Amino acid sequence: MKKTFPALFLIIFCVIFSNAQINQTIVDDQDIQSWNDVQLTVPMTEKFDFYTAVTVRFGKNASRINDSRFAIGFVYKPNKSWSVQSFYWNIQARNSRSQFRQEHRLNLRIGYRFPFKKFGLSHRSWLEYRMRSPLYSWRYRPSLTFEKDIPKNIIAKSKFYLTEEIFYDSLLKKFSRNRFTVGITRVLTKKLSLDCYYMRQNDGYSRPGDLNVVGTSFKVRL
Repeated sequence: MKKTFPALFLIIFCVIFSNAQINQTIVDDQDIQSWNDVQLTVPMTEKFDFYTAVTVRFGKNASRINDSRFAIGFVYKPNKSWSVQSFYWNIQARNSRSQFRQEHRLNLRIGYRFPFKKFGLSHRSWLEYRMRSPLYSWRYRPSLTFEKDIPKNIIAKSKFYLTEEIFYDSLLKKFSRNRFTVGITRVLTKKLSLDCYYMRQNDGYSRPGDLNVVGTSFKVRL
């Protein structure tokens, strides 16, 4: 059973990669990407945490770096149900001309975890202000996440989760993007956990907008 965890994501990646080879004629609209990040949370008080993260995203069938970003901010948790997170992103992203452009983002996330015992259900509202000279805009990103413990005899100390997220863009004045994610969170040590996931993005305005993403996220809490 220990081999189930890595084998599952290897199979998913192979299926996606094979499909991309068949659909090379629409490469401008679709892409296979790999998103990888490390997050660090440091408790400051009982209710306040310091937060930082580093992310690298590979595109063009996961063969080159498309995006690198660094985040810094704070998390406020007044109780077990609510959380408020404010942070800043510094982003270096490759544009359609294959040139890297800098973007600054100011972010505010408000999350609520519903008080269910047999499974986890949470809602997150995310507002981001994007500064990309000469364009300035904002996006609203609501999402809903379902979580369920995986039996110990299959994968110990792990959870299965599903997330649905949509994007409202102020420039387009409409909901323009949808992301559906399925993944597994596993606790490795008292201070370290790992997320492995597959995400499908549909976006009719960005190029490429339709993405198949295999990602990892290491989360460290001191």
